[in-house]
Amino acid sequence: MQNPPPANGATDAANTAADTGAESSPSLSEVFNDFPGFLEQNTPLIIEYATRLAGVLILIFIGLFIAGWAQRLTSRALTRAKMEITLTKFLGRLVRWGVLLLVALAILGIFGIPTASFAVVIGAAGLAIGLALQGTLSNFAAGIMLLIFRPFKVGDVVNVAGVLGKVDEIQVFTTMVDTFDNKRIIIPNSNIFGQTIENITFHPKRRVDVNVGTEYSADLRKTREVLEAAARAVEGRLPDDDIMVWLDSMGDSSINWQVRVWAPTPDWAAVRQALTRDVKYALDNAGIGIPFPQRDIHVFQETAD
Repeated sequence: MQNPPPANGATDAANTAADTGAESSPSLSEVFNDFPGFLEQNTPLIIEYATRLAGVLILIFIGLFIAGWAQRLTSRALTRAKMEITLTKFLGRLVRWGVLLLVALAILGIFGIPTASFAVVIGAAGLAIGLALQGTLSNFAAGIMLLIFRPFKVGDVVNVAGVLGKVDEIQVFTTMVDTFDNKRIIIPNSNIFGQTIENITFHPKRRVDVNVGTEYSADLRKTREVLEAAARAVEGRLPDDDIMVWLDSMGDSSINWQVRVWAPTPDWAAVRQALTRDVKYALDNAGIGIPFPQRDIHVFQETAD
């Protein structure tokens, strides 16, 4: 059995759809051949996107100008506030990139791209990066706190995280310390800020303590006079600060004294050495002995009956 031929209406509809599809998707050659007509037909769309492109170019130019201006302004303000140079540069760059990020979001908005989804993606990426870099972020936060509160500065002698040395550089993530035997120690900032910080050279002067023991047979009054004379005559001490001779304790083999003077912080080691030497010479000249630890041993011999 043969199928019946299609009705004339169906045939006309099919022909019309085919003609419409052919007209809706012209070939590239037809577009170039009829370019004036194409421009005339799409002039509103071209004007719209040209306006958007011009706005984007102007926004980029203005954004770069504002970002540079904000960075310079931040750096100048922090420099006048005597902020650490490392933190000053970092915060200046952070402000610059923040402005450029806002410009990028504004450009996306000009082209009609929704920025809410980008904010969600950025937030999720930030959370993932934060979880992956917990230790690094901890060092970063500690470095910022060190640069803001400045418990020590470059050139100070400190005892931090079990390391005694001179601070060479304070970075955002680590601190460089040079020991007195000329070793470079790199300490993570989180290990410093979370523990006790001893700044040895913070004050302009320091007290010098020298412990010495004298024999039990020495006269206490004479010993005090000898030690006081040695302390007053020591070279390099601060003359305006009082000296102190302290009777400390009675040890197993000696009477223990402590001699105290004040010295400028840069000269502390030299004054301590000079005071130790002068105390030894003064006691020797006065005939006062400095005993060493000793023990009396009594030996008994039993005799046979």
